[in-house]
Amino acid sequence: MQNELVLLHGWGMNQGVWQLILPDLQFMHNDTVRSVDLPGYGNNQTSPKPYTLHAAALQLSNQLQPNTTLMGWSLGGLFAVYIAKHWPEKVAKVILVAATPLFAEGDDWPGIKANVLAAFKEQLVTHREKTIDRFLAIQAMGSENARDDIKQLKQLLNKFPAPQECALTAGLDILQQDDLRDAFACCSVPIRAVFGRLDALVPYRAVTKMKALKRDFEYEVIDKASHAPFISHKKEFLSAVKSML
Repeated sequence: MQNELVLLHGWGMNQGVWQLILPDLQFMHNDTVRSVDLPGYGNNQTSPKPYTLHAAALQLSNQLQPNTTLMGWSLGGLFAVYIAKHWPEKVAKVILVAATPLFAEGDDWPGIKANVLAAFKEQLVTHREKTIDRFLAIQAMGSENARDDIKQLKQLLNKFPAPQECALTAGLDILQQDDLRDAFACCSVPIRAVFGRLDALVPYRAVTKMKALKRDFEYEVIDKASHAPFISHKKEFLSAVKSML
């Protein structure tokens, strides 16, 4: 039985990031494919107060039909895992894109260094546009076409309203503080993933840690891709996702 495929974007972004692969996914999936904005982003200007992962995920889950396939990129991947764990009747399958259940670096976990996230948060207050530009640059690091990827991303994002300040700040808090390793490990919903080996935000070493947490976890790695493989390596990404769908 087919089910709806819902796409969740990452921090500082909006549903525009998916526009380049939306037609291909619709052709592959043979059912509805929908890209939605996280609370406080793009066309979704209703954000929960206080803005927590639980409150924002609950808001998103209310927009889902039963047995949805959730594809979550980066921060969107945390939302996908959280929804699958807490409202499993809504989710048939999760496909993570450059996402792990814990983004912050820890003693036993490779991730984003605390000072990097703290710097982003500090800069948000004074230079929001510049901070998001820097984040875009990090996402394209390692990509052979980094400059073109960033230009393309910005054009797609600019078609939608700018994110709310509270959503950006809360998103960084979620990336810094929320640890979903237990939720990931005992989630009853099948979880698949696509990673870029050159990803500067999700170190490749984290992938083996995820496999150790969840034995039935399956993934593919695109060798020359970074944090946005669906833009930098569209063909390879679609090929990987096709088998997962």
